[in-house]
Amino acid sequence: MNIIKTSIPDVIIFEPKVFGDDRGFFFESFNQHKFNEATQLQVNFVQDNHSKSAKNVLRGMHYQIEQAQGKLVRVTQGEVFDVAVDLRRASSTFGQWVGTHLSAENKRQMWMPPGFAHGFLVLSDTAEFLYKTTDFYAPQYECSLKWDDPTVAIEWPLQGTPLLSAKDEQGLSLQATKKFD
Repeated sequence: MNIIKTSIPDVIIFEPKVFGDDRGFFFESFNQHKFNEATQLQVNFVQDNHSKSAKNVLRGMHYQIEQAQGKLVRVTQGEVFDVAVDLRRASSTFGQWVGTHLSAENKRQMWMPPGFAHGFLVLSDTAEFLYKTTDFYAPQYECSLKWDDPTVAIEWPLQGTPLLSAKDEQGLSLQATKKFD
């Protein structure tokens, strides 16, 4: 497994070794020992989520202020541009973002620990997205950072206007949204 550090040290990309031939492929999608070694954390994943979205759907930027979730995410069909924004006030990278292309083809995964807002933009006709989370979904604690907040200035690879949920249209600016201490 190839461990790729990002410009935000706590956000890590995992790139598996894929063994393929004319029959198909095999790869190890998760290994607790390798994950712990790369993150220097003892993480317990408690929930897996699976979503399917159409081209130009932008989901995010979501997080839970209480019952904060670390997320290990990957794409099993299609391609997305995946983004994490650091909302930890004490962090040297507070307010900064990191993004990467995740696809069924590259089989990469991105890890973001608790304290980050997360979202993605679908680049292919459709995409299926898997999340492993370190805490359970708690809608009463859910928050949304505005996907196009000019202070954060995420460089989304948009082609046209993104398709947003009503909730995502109501995201708050970095200045107004809740942050982690």
